[in-house]
Amino acid sequence: MAKAEARPVRHVPARDIPIPLSVSPAAQAIMAMRRPDPPPYPPLDDLAGWRAYAAGVNQAILPFLQAQAAKVEASVQELDLGEALIFDVVPGAAADERGVFLDIHGGAFIVGGGACCRAEAISLAGALGVHIWSVDYRAPPDHPYPASLDDCLAAYRALLKLRRPEEIVIGGASAGANLSAALILKARDEGLPLPAGCVLLTPALDMTNSGDSFETNKGLDAVLPADMNAINQLYASGHDLSAPYLSPLFGDLKNGFPPTLLSAGTRDLFLSNAVRMHRALRAAGVHAELHVIEAASHGNFHGAPEEDDLNREVRRFIRGCWAGRFPFVP
Repeated sequence: MAKAEARPVRHVPARDIPIPLSVSPAAQAIMAMRRPDPPPYPPLDDLAGWRAYAAGVNQAILPFLQAQAAKVEASVQELDLGEALIFDVVPGAAADERGVFLDIHGGAFIVGGGACCRAEAISLAGALGVHIWSVDYRAPPDHPYPASLDDCLAAYRALLKLRRPEEIVIGGASAGANLSAALILKARDEGLPLPAGCVLLTPALDMTNSGDSFETNKGLDAVLPADMNAINQLYASGHDLSAPYLSPLFGDLKNGFPPTLLSAGTRDLFLSNAVRMHRALRAAGVHAELHVIEAASHGNFHGAPEEDDLNREVRRFIRGCWAGRFPFVP
C-alpha cells in the first residue's frame, strides 16, 4: 500500500504569544485568566462516560448562565414538540415585535440543553431585545445525528405555522451554528420556505477540520481543545463528516440561502470556517457579512465591550432581515 504523500509544512518556532493591547481592558483581563484544562473526552464507545462528561459540563456552566438570566425581565413559556422542547422567551423591555429569532444553542452538540438552554435563551432575549424561540434538542451520546437536526427542523415547521418565513431569522453559535446552517439546507431540500436571515457565530461548519485555522490557532484558542475529532465522530455516528447536513460549508449554497451574518475571532479555532463560508456565500450571490473579533478565542469575550459590539451588529442584522433590507436570492 503506497504511503500518502506528505504535505509541505512551514516550521514555526515555539514562542510566547502576549496578550495584545489592541483589545479592551475587560478583554485583556479575560485573556489573562488561567483556565483549567478541560477534561479529556471519553472513548467513543463509552456512552456512560459521555453522559457523565455532558452532565459535568452542564453542572459547571449552569450557575453562570442562570446568573446572567436573572438580570433579564422576560416571560417564558415551554412548548412541547414531542421529541424536543421550545423555550418561548419574550423580553419585558425593548422587545422588537416584528419577528422571532429561532435560536439553536451551542455546546459541542452534547451540552447546553435543559436548564442551560432555558437560561441562555433568556439572556439572549435580553441581549438582543427580540422574541426568542430556543430549541432544546436531543443530543448525543443517546441521540446522535440526525436526531438534533430533526428536532430543529420540527421546531422550524412549528414556527412556520405561527409566523411568515420573512418574520423568522435562524441562528446559533458553534454547534448551534452548524445546526442552523444544516437546518436551512434541509428545509430548502424539503421544499419549505426559507427564513429571512441566518446568524452563524463562531461556527462549526466543517467537521473534517480542513481549514487553515485548525492548525494555526491550535493551542492558541483558549476555549476549544486542539483535537475536535472525537466530538465530531460522536455526533456523526458513522456518517460521512463531509456530508452537507454535517458540514454545511460543503453544501450547495447556490440554490437558495438567506442573508447571513458570520463572526469569529482571530484566535478562534473555527476562524477558517467563518472565512470560508463567507466567501462561499458571496460566490453564490448571497448577502453575507463577516465580523472578525480581534484576539478573541472561540465564543468571543463574555462581559467585555467586544461582546456588546457584536450584539449590536446582530441586532441590526436581525431587524434588517425582518425589514427586508437585505437582498434575498432564492
